Amino acid sequence: MEETQAEQSADATAAVPRRPLLIYDGECGFCGYWARYWAKLTGDSVDYRPYQTVAAQYPEIPVADFKRAVQYIAPDGTRASAAEASFRTLSHAPGKGFWLALYRRLPGFAPVSELAYAFIAAHRTAAYRITRPLWGRDLGPSRYDLVSFLFLRLFGLLYLAAFVSFAVQAPGLIGSHGILPLAELVKDIAGRVGPERYVLMPMVFWWNAGDSAIQAVCWVGAALSLLVVLGLLQRLSLLLLYLLYLSLLNAGQTFMSYQWDVFLLEGGFLALILSFARTPGIWLLRWLLFRFMFMSGVVKLASGDPNWWNLSALSYHFLTQPLPTPLAWYAADLSPLALKFATGATFVVELILPFLIFCPRRLRFVAAFGIILLESLISATGNYNWFNFQTMLLCLALFDDAALRRALPARMIRLIPVRHEDRPPRTAVKAAVGFLALVIVFSSLVQMDKRFGGSPPAAALAVDRLIEPLHIVSGYGLFAVMTTQRNEIVIEGSNDGTTWREYEFRYKPGDVARAPPWNIPHQPRLDWQMWFAALEDPRQLPWFWHFLERLLENQPAVTALLKANPFPDDPPTYIRARFYEYTYAGPAEKARGVWWDRRLLGLYFPAVHLNGE
Repeated sequence: MEETQAEQSADATAAVPRRPLLIYDGECGFCGYWARYWAKLTGDSVDYRPYQTVAAQYPEIPVADFKRAVQYIAPDGTRASAAEASFRTLSHAPGKGFWLALYRRLPGFAPVSELAYAFIAAHRTAAYRITRPLWGRDLGPSRYDLVSFLFLRLFGLLYLAAFVSFAVQAPGLIGSHGILPLAELVKDIAGRVGPERYVLMPMVFWWNAGDSAIQAVCWVGAALSLLVVLGLLQRLSLLLLYLLYLSLLNAGQTFMSYQWDVFLLEGGFLALILSFARTPGIWLLRWLLFRFMFMSGVVKLASGDPNWWNLSALSYHFLTQPLPTPLAWYAADLSPLALKFATGATFVVELILPFLIFCPRRLRFVAAFGIILLESLISATGNYNWFNFQTMLLCLALFDDAALRRALPARMIRLIPVRHEDRPPRTAVKAAVGFLALVIVFSSLVQMDKRFGGSPPAAALAVDRLIEPLHIVSGYGLFAVMTTQRNEIVIEGSNDGTTWREYEFRYKPGDVARAPPWNIPHQPRLDWQMWFAALEDPRQLPWFWHFLERLLENQPAVTALLKANPFPDDPPTYIRARFYEYTYAGPAEKARGVWWDRRLLGLYFPAVHLNGE
């Protein structure tokens, strides 16, 4: 058996070692594998020797004990074996002392550990055959310097896309002449709620809700995002980005009610933690990815929707999703058998692969590749802004530096100025990160319990409510119920009540001859709201009334959200909304440039004018 560097430098003549000594079976491949790994973890703090070379120095230890289990000998002459010896050895590695603390203080942990050790020791050959493919031929301590470097900069690009996307729409959505003016919301809440509004709805707009303040927040956010991408003032920038986007989330009202907005906030908060402490940050990112993927699968089954249970959901999805891409037409044309297989594969990725996130590194790689493949296919057939990109970016946390160095070109690696984290974070930072990690995991477990129909204790719910306004933990679950028919709202204006002209939206289906456009990573919030409006009663949608009112006023900020305004000079006298069922055109029609067929269902909203109906 090849000896470690620590073995070669050990003092073989001392019966009482100057350093802690771990003695293992040098003829056992499994023992040697983990001894070499532990030597890398503990460095010069522990000496490692096979019993075949040092057993004679310890005649009081029977050879049978050496063969049965590893032996740990401390400089003071005390000895431990088996699981206790393993944990005492690991206690000399930075960040691994908790195992020994659990062994000594947690009731039941010690006997279970010894039983597990005995079982593995009795099946060493099988364990070694499993170990190498799961962890690799030469396992070393995982480092995340390169992973963190890439993750933070790429997350800065996500923030950049989100801030710029909202900036170009904000005047028409929440500006003073927009659909839901922020200034009116601030005035209304400030008149009804006291100082607690700063806690219940944290945002910078309590001090200024004007158009200039909205634009300042958006473009300052974009500038800070670039600083993160460039690696300048990253911690401060990430903190400010989180606070600014939290402000936009609360200010955006209906138009900021999407899962990807809270997903971005939670990811951004964890990116901030990662910038202070890499290993805890990596594990929290993995936990976020697990919750997001697993709960997305759970809600589909928990909803009881037969289309998910009978695997027919994707037979509808590519048609009925909010904003399809041109490739969705081809996906919808796949055979029913292929679509059923794809639906089943989606469940495998969402319900099974997430558990590999907490497995040995090569199984984590399997989870990462499966999730990335699913998210790539989703983004190819549907416009979901930065949502899929963020999910794929979280998969970066499933790799380590060694894996990235093998995957990325050597020239690129040499150009990346990675800063190694050799010193552990300061005590105050460790305490703060530990507290935040505990709160995040605890609150997320409470939310998952609620999703599973549980009844968490009142104290747990109180903690969850306390941090809810910060959106550092959120519940997830996508497409719980599959829409089986695509209904579209077509808004029309008229000056005489007889001749009607259609308003054309930028991204949602309208003109049957227009191909579904690409808009990733942009998030067209009005177009998305129109998709949800088609599923709801217009009498329950105040924002929709305000939208029609702004069209009757021909407000430039609002009409700028549309692709075409059929009344560019003077506003219409009347406006109405009609309901159509849209389906994909057949191959022959598509060959002639027609992408959609539509059938009038009736009136969605009656004709109105500014002075009433």
